[in-house]
Amino acid sequence: MDRLASLFASLRAGKASGPPTHLLVGLGNPGKEYEGTRHNVGFDALDFLAAQNGADLRQLRFRALCGDADIAGVRTLLMKPGTFMNLSGEAVAEAVSYYHIPPGNLIVLCDDVQFPVGKMRIRRKGTHGGHNGLRNIIERLGTDEFPRIRIGVGKKPHPEYDLADWVLGHFSPPDRKTLQTLFPDVCAAVALMLDGKTEQAMALYSH
Repeated sequence: MDRLASLFASLRAGKASGPPTHLLVGLGNPGKEYEGTRHNVGFDALDFLAAQNGADLRQLRFRALCGDADIAGVRTLLMKPGTFMNLSGEAVAEAVSYYHIPPGNLIVLCDDVQFPVGKMRIRRKGTHGGHNGLRNIIERLGTDEFPRIRIGVGKKPHPEYDLADWVLGHFSPPDRKTLQTLFPDVCAAVALMLDGKTEQAMALYSH
């Protein structure tokens, strides 16, 4: 079995039942005008994972687009907050409260301007690092002790370049192609993390 086949088999492994025990959140801004921007790479990664796992992200719940998935035998709620980036924590906090999901069972996918396109970094916990979506989630949950996968979108072209303009700008075609080659690794890392193997995910996929 080749690497991709093994990955997708792991994504579909097991059929858990009952309410979700884990929450997987991709961060971004809702609306056509934001599609394909650097700040929406969390949405893009979640869309890719949902497609590979046959999950439908069209359920409107907790002020977010949601879908249920069984990943590595773990019942997981996939979420794209509809509250805009700076208020991402509102949707996350509602779902966490409703399902009594502990912070350690939350995984957040988000962009990072410190890493080049095609790189990602996995952390068990940590500060927001200037990311407003993570900042709001930490504020609403009252803790920063939740795992996150930070996906590189490239640094600003020069220090004076406006950060908001950069993250709300669109990827070049070559960078978009590079991201598509990274997303399978994001999926594989998520499957390991949901299976309680975060250290292994960090060793294999955190660049």
